[in-house]
Amino acid sequence: MNKIVRGDCIQVLKEIPDNSVDLIFADPPYNLQLRGELWRPNQTKVDAVNDEWDKFNSFEDYDKFSQEWLKECLRVLKENGTIWVIGSYHNIFRIGKVMQDIGFWILNDVLWIKTNPMPNFKGTRFNNAHETLIWASKNKDSRYTFHYKTMKAFNDDLQLRSDWYIPICNGGERIRINGEKAHSTQKPEALLYRIIISTSNPNDIVLDPFMGSGTTGAVAKKLGRNFIGIEKEEYYIKIANERIANVKPYAHQTLAYPLEAKKPKVSFGNLIEAGLIKPGEKLFSKDKRHKAEVLTNATIVLNNISGSIHSVSAQALGKTSNNGWTFWFVERDNNLKSIDDLRKEYMEKYITL
Repeated sequence: MNKIVRGDCIQVLKEIPDNSVDLIFADPPYNLQLRGELWRPNQTKVDAVNDEWDKFNSFEDYDKFSQEWLKECLRVLKENGTIWVIGSYHNIFRIGKVMQDIGFWILNDVLWIKTNPMPNFKGTRFNNAHETLIWASKNKDSRYTFHYKTMKAFNDDLQLRSDWYIPICNGGERIRINGEKAHSTQKPEALLYRIIISTSNPNDIVLDPFMGSGTTGAVAKKLGRNFIGIEKEEYYIKIANERIANVKPYAHQTLAYPLEAKKPKVSFGNLIEAGLIKPGEKLFSKDKRHKAEVLTNATIVLNNISGSIHSVSAQALGKTSNNGWTFWFVERDNNLKSIDDLRKEYMEKYITL
């Protein structure tokens, strides 16, 4: 826990217990199939991904490798856990097929749109300005973590979409050794921040089977999550450990998700028991077109219709269902007051959240 284990990811994954990890972020080799060197128009060499760990002899070899590590990830993932896998057009479609074949249930594909992508120097293709992330649950019945309300607030009260505009890792964030990139595919912390904060909880275990320069571990530590990293290159492990050691976690109280807290169950009958609404009192629709009487048993009567606050309001509107809490009002001090406000008063007085 909270360490980077050196070794082949498939072999190390085999040592992790079944159903023990809450969230996985995987940035596997892309199998870029690069041929030759790439040069800019000014005759400077492009620092491309040409590492040995990214090379495979064939698509079949890459598919076999993908199937092996993804099967282990499926095994170690908790029943309600999820996995994120990032890739480019070279590999993400092959990865997606393998994930579906072995049982993962795909929830979203997310485009990481790079606001500052590397140009296409040869001018032979469109400028490749995005990478694709696949977000998947262990199976289609998983009750996975997704902080929808929080991420909507994160995005200024608009639903967070599946196109994420985030710059590539550069400037002070890019780790360099003697002026050279320490890792050719270092991911921006903003990307991992968004993934971890939206699909995990504090104290969860986040696994990265291809830890590289340690972005996942660094962000997990900041956000009060535990991590397990796997990496076979000692050079990367040293860089990642130094980076993570310098991370200061955010204060515990800042990690809460108050928007996601479920309200305690309060029934209309509770309001009657507490005397906030009395039997025989009248309930009104906001426009006062509908007036119902409250009975001692917490049902209400509107003309010849009787039932719950929800069913009677639905029938009054000619609908199959309706939220009675927001439909009905009572008279207080010659003004109409929502019964939902009375429910809030009940919670403040009788329920400790």
